[in-house]
Amino acid sequence: MGRERGRIFSVTSQRNEANGEGASPFVELDRHTWSRLAAQMEQPLNEEDVLRLRGLGDPLDIKEVRDVYLPLSRLLHLYVEAAGQLHAATTTFLGEQTQRTPFVIGVAGSVAVGKSTIARVLREMLRRWPGTPNVELITTDGFLYPLAELKRRQLLDRKGFPESYDRRALLRFVSEIKGGAEEVRAPWYSHVTYDIVPGKEVVVRRPDVLIVEGLNVLAPARPRHDGRQGLALSDFFDFSIYVDAKTSYIEEWYVDRFRKLRSTAFAQPESYFHRYATLSDEEAENTARDIWKRINEPNLEENVLPTRGRAQLVLTKEADHSIRRMLLRKV
Repeated sequence: MGRERGRIFSVTSQRNEANGEGASPFVELDRHTWSRLAAQMEQPLNEEDVLRLRGLGDPLDIKEVRDVYLPLSRLLHLYVEAAGQLHAATTTFLGEQTQRTPFVIGVAGSVAVGKSTIARVLREMLRRWPGTPNVELITTDGFLYPLAELKRRQLLDRKGFPESYDRRALLRFVSEIKGGAEEVRAPWYSHVTYDIVPGKEVVVRRPDVLIVEGLNVLAPARPRHDGRQGLALSDFFDFSIYVDAKTSYIEEWYVDRFRKLRSTAFAQPESYFHRYATLSDEEAENTARDIWKRINEPNLEENVLPTRGRAQLVLTKEADHSIRRMLLRKV
């Protein structure tokens, strides 16, 4: 273990921490060290599973799943087990029997960084662990205000910014899940129509684990009008993950995804972005970069990136989408 730790930290970092200078609340691990944490475990997913789970433009492969997500699923399973033990100890202390509530995981990161793929992979892998067969995934897209309301509030060009969400409804949803409600419903969002679908809902029934994925899930609480501090969504999380990458990498991934969407989602006549389906390669790149610079990059820099330090685990991607560095909050 000492040899491995030598690879994790540089000598300078160790000296600074000993002096109290530049001390970090995170343990930094490289991919090689991280992958060894699940070296003897059986890979639960196959090539077909990976193809089904990966997002458009995300070159996820079976090796990435084995090296990165298998150890992560093991770590999360340990946290779920520890939460169960704490619940049992607490009920014994209180002298009463209370039902264990779902374990909630938050997954945050920029548009196009791949957080949706990561959330889907974790859902599938956690379902294979004993004790957590019922794992549900909810995205915060369903809590965006409908397009008509965004237009009324003049927020259409700020879609994805914190003010474009029905924050109270989102907090109420996760609060009810964490409170042990038998059934909780959320609005259904269509990425084709770019809007909430009236009359359609996502129904969550007492999961063992709930994964909440979205841009702003790690945002701090907002001060209330009376001066008191409100609740943050992350107050209900048992574990949180931030998916990180250089902004220049994410921009290229966004542009690449935009190009590919011309022949997939944009090509559908009912698509909100159908007008982009016939753009040339040059026009598509210019349009994508304009949207990125006006909306997605400012949101990333102002609202999403500042929440990175609030996560318990930061996964850092390289230009090829592979995760090469992990920062795990010290316990």
